[in-house]
Amino acid sequence: MFWFMQGLCFLPVFLVIWSSSTFIISYVIAIFRKDVDVIFPYISDTGANPPESCIFGLMTFISACAGVVTMYARYKFVEKLSVETRVVNPRLNKTALVLGILSCFSMCIVATFQETTVVKVHDAGALLFFISGVSYITVQSVISYQAYPFGSSVVVCRVRLGISILAALALFPTVICAIFVKQTTLHRNSEDQDYPFHLASAVCEWVVAFSFVCFFLTYIDDFKLFTLRVNTEFED
Repeated sequence: MFWFMQGLCFLPVFLVIWSSSTFIISYVIAIFRKDVDVIFPYISDTGANPPESCIFGLMTFISACAGVVTMYARYKFVEKLSVETRVVNPRLNKTALVLGILSCFSMCIVATFQETTVVKVHDAGALLFFISGVSYITVQSVISYQAYPFGSSVVVCRVRLGISILAALALFPTVICAIFVKQTTLHRNSEDQDYPFHLASAVCEWVVAFSFVCFFLTYIDDFKLFTLRVNTEFED
C-alpha cells in the first residue's frame, strides 16, 4: 500500500496541494493577463478580475470544503485520543474545530466578494480568515503538546509550534500595514508614499497564507493511523 493510501492521510495531502495551486494558478493567470504586478501583489489582487476571479472562487470553495473535512477528521482523532488517554481538554478540541470552520467560511467570503466590488465585506472576511486561521493552528499546537507522547512526535510538535509562531508574527504587519495602504488600484507604483506599507503587508500576507496551508502537512503521519466510518441506523 502506498503511503498516501494509509488511513486518511490523503486528506491533508489534497488540501495542501489544492490550496497551494489555488494561489499559484490565479497568480500566474493574473500575471499573464497583466492584471497585477509581478512583485508581491495581495493574494486577493490575483483573484479580483475575471477569468482568474472565477477560477480563484471555485478553487477556494473546494479548498474550504476540503479544509472542513480535514479539520473535522483531526477533531475526531483528538476526541478518540482524549477518550482513551484523557490528556486533551475536550473544550479545547471543540474550540479548534469552531475556529477551523470559521476560517474556511471566511475563505469563501474572501473569494466570493472581490476587493474591487464589495470592499468592506471582502476586508472583513480576510481579517476574519487570518485571525481564525492563525488561532486554529495555534490551538492545534497546544493540543499537540497536551497529547504528547500519545499523539504526534516531539519533532512534529515543535514544527507545528514554529509554524504557528511564524504565522502569528506575520499576522500583525499584514493587518497593521494594510491600514496605511490608501491606493485601491491593482497596479502599484513603487514611488507612492504608501508603497512600503503595501509591500510589507503583501509579503506577510503570503507568509501567513502559506504557513496556514503548510501546517496541514504535519497531519500526514497522524492521519495514517485512523479512518472514519459512517454508521446508518433505522429508527423504529
